[in-house]
Amino acid sequence: MPFIHVSTTETIDEAKAEAVKSRLGQAILLLPGKSEGYLMVRLDGDCKMYFQGNADTPVAMCEVSVFGKAGREACDALTAEICTILSEELGVNPNRCYVKFVFTDTWGFSGGLF
Repeated sequence: MPFIHVSTTETIDEAKAEAVKSRLGQAILLLPGKSEGYLMVRLDGDCKMYFQGNADTPVAMCEVSVFGKAGREACDALTAEICTILSEELGVNPNRCYVKFVFTDTWGFSGGLF
């Protein structure tokens, strides 16, 4: 049950949204036991965001929420891939992108808990 939420200063048109969504669907496979089959993606573009006190170049904040746990190596690999995707698709330099992981053992779906 992964959820990836991307907020960025950049505009995300339909073509970019489709590309980012598809690539994140492949990237989630880097976390053991996770797949695009249950992945939910939220993309928020044109956000007013500041990094290091300025907004002069593109920035992004990405939150990856996961039911269960994932090891540090898998999270590191996914972070690298997310930064690559956002750089190639949205022009966000990896040194202007944060990726936050949130793990939980309580996750609801379809009217109940897993």
